[in-house]
Amino acid sequence: MTADADIFVIGAGPAGLTAAYCLTKEMRSVIVIEKDPVYVGGISRTVRYGDFLFDIGGHRFFSKSKEVVDLWHEILPDDFITRRRLSRIYYGGKFYSYPLNAFQALRNLGIFTSTLCMLSYGFAKAFPIASPRSFHDWVRNQFGERLFQIFFKTYTEKVWGMSCDEISADWATQRIKGLDLSVAVMNALKRSFGRKPAADAGADGVVKTLIETFQYPRRGPGMMWEAAAARVTERGGRILMDRELVELAYDHARSLWQIEVATGTGSRETYTARHVVSSAPVRELVQKFSPKPISLLHARELRYRDFLTVALMVNKPELFADNWIYIHDPSVKVGRVQNFGSWSPEMAPPGSTCLGLEYFCFEGDGLWTMSDDELIALATREVAKVGLVSAADVIGGCVVRQPKAYPVYDDAYRDHMATIRRDLESSYPTLHLIGRNGMHKYNNQDHAMMTAMLAARNILAGERIYDIWQVNEDAEYHEAGASSAQAALASERLVPVKASTQAA
Repeated sequence: MTADADIFVIGAGPAGLTAAYCLTKEMRSVIVIEKDPVYVGGISRTVRYGDFLFDIGGHRFFSKSKEVVDLWHEILPDDFITRRRLSRIYYGGKFYSYPLNAFQALRNLGIFTSTLCMLSYGFAKAFPIASPRSFHDWVRNQFGERLFQIFFKTYTEKVWGMSCDEISADWATQRIKGLDLSVAVMNALKRSFGRKPAADAGADGVVKTLIETFQYPRRGPGMMWEAAAARVTERGGRILMDRELVELAYDHARSLWQIEVATGTGSRETYTARHVVSSAPVRELVQKFSPKPISLLHARELRYRDFLTVALMVNKPELFADNWIYIHDPSVKVGRVQNFGSWSPEMAPPGSTCLGLEYFCFEGDGLWTMSDDELIALATREVAKVGLVSAADVIGGCVVRQPKAYPVYDDAYRDHMATIRRDLESSYPTLHLIGRNGMHKYNNQDHAMMTAMLAARNILAGERIYDIWQVNEDAEYHEAGASSAQAALASERLVPVKASTQAA
């Protein structure tokens, strides 16, 4: 039987479009569906509001993978600009440079608080918590209780909606294990005197360093994905917007997928395909199968953290130089403020700028269900309270709600995903899960792209040469076949896991 497409891709975000882009180099028969009626790019899209442009979450274009960087420049060869990375922390009514400036931190905290921080650090080193289980325990052991309360607790709990006592120490050991307070202080002193601090490595040999510059499409990351979509269609692929997956069935006798899709107008479309590549959230995807797989109950247990961006249009240019500011202060709900004029001067008309205030929430909670006008008023009050801009200078606002922005690693997610993988891989040999939500892995944009690139290679080769589940922050991308070196897997990039996991 002839299929409508060799490849059917669900989702036109970075992973889905990367897969389609790579596949259409070799074949025309690719269909991509996207739920959004207007934008491609998923969470990496660029939204237009009048003459203003803003990014959903802030996306630096930086990767350790040369293949990914080369692909960016292949898709968008002439539109990258190099930007300086600048950020600060706001806490207790004061701003702290990030990375730390020792003299500024001492001045802001004051001699008394700074002394208490050092005494707290000394006490933690002298009397550490044995076998730390929670994020709180681990950070307290490394930096002391005072510094935990000031620079770790509030922001972490804003982002994840979980107490630091519920978040596993695994997250801390992965994300900040290479940091050492004594080294950080020495580097801060060097930086304060204008000397460049040396990069230092953690116990695992991984250099912990912050990039000083990054690349960015001059009119936002949406440029990248609009260009990728245009290349796909030029090669004969099809990108169908305003389409949502309704049902997915696999005919084992003919090795053929049957796919039902709903359009924005309420009509239904059906397609057949040899392979399905999905970047859709696993919880949603599994519920679309007919018949329902045995792992359905496990998929239903997967959780996501959502967030919303309140973009404020400001009648002033060049408010501050930071790309973003982390808001650690508990007196406001906003978690981070993006300054899109510092990402690119083309994101706002001359004489104006756009600030993006990010609020982390769960779909359906109090923040999520506030009206747009209420959220714009809240963001205007809070940005003025933080001291970044006067409320009188805000001339407009726009709200974008982003469901399922971050997969949550709770105490049971790993077991659920292991069951789902075993079930889907044994039942559906031509199903390929890619990307952050497609794999329920907290991947960055470049990692999501690499999973798609390797999935495309597997499809074109006719066998699973690569194990895309090995793609993570620091690891090389090893081949999965018996002929490969089978190097030991690097640690998966962790995000919060409930502390009870440690008892397992």
